[in-house]
Amino acid sequence: MADLTGFMAPKTPTGKSAIVPDMPWYYSGTLLTAEYRTDPANVAALLPEGLELADDDPGAVALIWADWQSCSASGAELLDPQRSQYLETFAVVRVKRGETTYTRCVAIWVTKDFAIARGWFQGYPKKLGSMAVTRVMNVGRAAPRLAPGARIGASLAAYDHRLASLVVTLEAESETNGFVNGHPMLHSRWMPSITPGAGNSMDQLITMSTTDAEIGATWRGDFDLELFDSPWDELASILPVHEKIGAYYREVGVTFNGGTLVHDQSNPAV
Repeated sequence: MADLTGFMAPKTPTGKSAIVPDMPWYYSGTLLTAEYRTDPANVAALLPEGLELADDDPGAVALIWADWQSCSASGAELLDPQRSQYLETFAVVRVKRGETTYTRCVAIWVTKDFAIARGWFQGYPKKLGSMAVTRVMNVGRAAPRLAPGARIGASLAAYDHRLASLVVTLEAESETNGFVNGHPMLHSRWMPSITPGAGNSMDQLITMSTTDAEIGATWRGDFDLELFDSPWDELASILPVHEKIGAYYREVGVTFNGGTLVHDQSNPAV
């Protein structure tokens, strides 16, 4: 009987049917970020036991639209763009464990199945969604250019229900891309037991960050953001906007090649 291979399911003798290939994974794309403040109690309500609010600006939230092109070491996905291109929208907050401050993703929607599988492996709570971002181009009249006054729109929906609408107006070049998404990630990887009520077979707290960051054009600006709930998704109710901080547009390239186990309370016996 042949050995079955594949980084993630489905496993086959060749392994090429796996929903995602083995690491490392490379990303090139743009980030459109809106940072705002909500009530710190809203952030605290989303944190599992053992995590605390960040000491500084504990109600800060970043809602980010990412337009990615990604690939594995072979780069084969780049020649089949359906396997490399996707969008995602995600909300991150800052948390503290011990004396260390981390960034934690508390909600995220993506457009492709391989991005969901990759995210669940990393501890991102990814769901399928629909999103769009205005393309920045430096020719013609049908796109904004990176210049003061340029306006960039973005939208997020899931199950045909609108969850967010964003318009960013660029003001000037920036040295930063904000501060909320500027720490190593601290995520939870978990899988409920197949036995009802028996807890989690996998229950891990992990940290990770990207490497080889290459930063392109970065701009700051102002924004208008509307959030909504739907019958199946919460966004406006769990992270309402109380005060705007700022908006950013950035070109970025990074590499992901694993993380570190922080705490493990899995029970594989159930």
